[in-house]
Amino acid sequence: MKVLLTGATGYIGKRLLPDLIERGYFLVCCVRDKNKFHVEDNIKDKIQVIEIDLTQKETLSNIPKDIDFAYYLVHSMSTSKNFSELEKKSAINFRDALNKTNVKQVIFLSGIVNSETLSEHLNSRKNVETELRNGKYALTTLRAGIIIGSGSASFEIIRDLVEKLPIMIAPKWLKTKCQPIGISDVIEILTSILENKLTYNKSYDIAGDEILTYKEMLLEFAQVRGLKRRIWAIPVMTPKLSSYWLYFITSTSYKLAIALVDSMKIQVIAKDDEIKKLLHLKPLSYKTCIQRAFNKIEQNEIISSWKDSTVSGRLNYRVSDYIKVPEFGCFKNVRRKEVKNSVECMERIWKIGGETGWYYANWLWKLRGFLDKVFGGVGLNRGRTNLNQIHAGDTIDFWRVLYANRDEKRLILFAEMKLPGEAWLEFKIQDNVLIQTATFRPKGLTGRAYWYLVLPLHGLIFKGLINELTKHNT
Repeated sequence: MKVLLTGATGYIGKRLLPDLIERGYFLVCCVRDKNKFHVEDNIKDKIQVIEIDLTQKETLSNIPKDIDFAYYLVHSMSTSKNFSELEKKSAINFRDALNKTNVKQVIFLSGIVNSETLSEHLNSRKNVETELRNGKYALTTLRAGIIIGSGSASFEIIRDLVEKLPIMIAPKWLKTKCQPIGISDVIEILTSILENKLTYNKSYDIAGDEILTYKEMLLEFAQVRGLKRRIWAIPVMTPKLSSYWLYFITSTSYKLAIALVDSMKIQVIAKDDEIKKLLHLKPLSYKTCIQRAFNKIEQNEIISSWKDSTVSGRLNYRVSDYIKVPEFGCFKNVRRKEVKNSVECMERIWKIGGETGWYYANWLWKLRGFLDKVFGGVGLNRGRTNLNQIHAGDTIDFWRVLYANRDEKRLILFAEMKLPGEAWLEFKIQDNVLIQTATFRPKGLTGRAYWYLVLPLHGLIFKGLINELTKHNT
């Protein structure tokens, strides 16, 4: 059986993929950029990768006609001001393309929409379901609330709040009730309903057994972590102030913070537990989900993270468009240093950022991250998903990985911080010489002024960085 998987590079898609392969399905993975898609060598013969952009109807001709089933796991959330229109257009294009195939069932992961008043995000999800339902196939819709798992947006935001703030003066939406569900239960449901004719042309709310307020979720998280926390909700904080509060404390982008605050005002509770009865599923408790997530983090086994999605940055672009670092019209800071052990040096490069930090003058990196947040950028809060592995498309603090090849001894990062221009940071080892290149392509006079303003700091930081990368190695 051939299964079409959209959102194959996303948080859910990355986790669903190995489960489907283990069940014997051949997967057609839909991605916008093949450079961001990475799988283990032992499953490459069990997948086909195609590039499509759901907003560009002509690209959907790449979808094979002989697919049997399909998953629709994509959404725009906050990548643009008109994300509702883009989501609707994408759904229509997808539906029309699948009507020309042999697909029997489409599975759509949406959000719980039982409240009389819906946020723009949830209302958009509801409209997508309406469009997908008009196809010639059987549609099965799963409506989820808060998904808890290592790397999920909800988990990381709760983690940031609890671990950074011993005392919280928080917005009144902390009193809003929701019904969280663990990522492992979501994956179990997504795989179990595939080919299950009892679920054809039906929609289900999927949620755990506990109804909690956001405040209770924060306090229970703190209990699991052995932390004492005090939380007071105040009614005077406006949605805009709430968004800023969430944005500065957590790793979320400002646009995503606005969308989240808008949604957090809405009660998200399942209308029934029909799907759990059908599949004989006993969901994990909220605390168990938290404990499992930290087990994955401690073992460095996070399969996917929302932070690696372009929605966590300032741009929605193909990383392949920026792999070739420009030469003309750019300012460069190039440093070279001989190394005796290139393997050891690459180890240090491959662990850069996140918890490891930037080896030299970390306080200056943190200051730059704070200033980036002040001006609406992503800051340093995103960190990195895996301590030892790097793939194209991953995030490393306020950088996006464009190219990572240990065999070639080369790593290229692209800046997603707020800048009057574009910036790259490249590391490569040739003939036992580490070449570290910072490239900046300015935008107008402001960009040029910026480069000369920070030039003294760059001289300090980049000199210190290459010295530390080659420390005990020269």
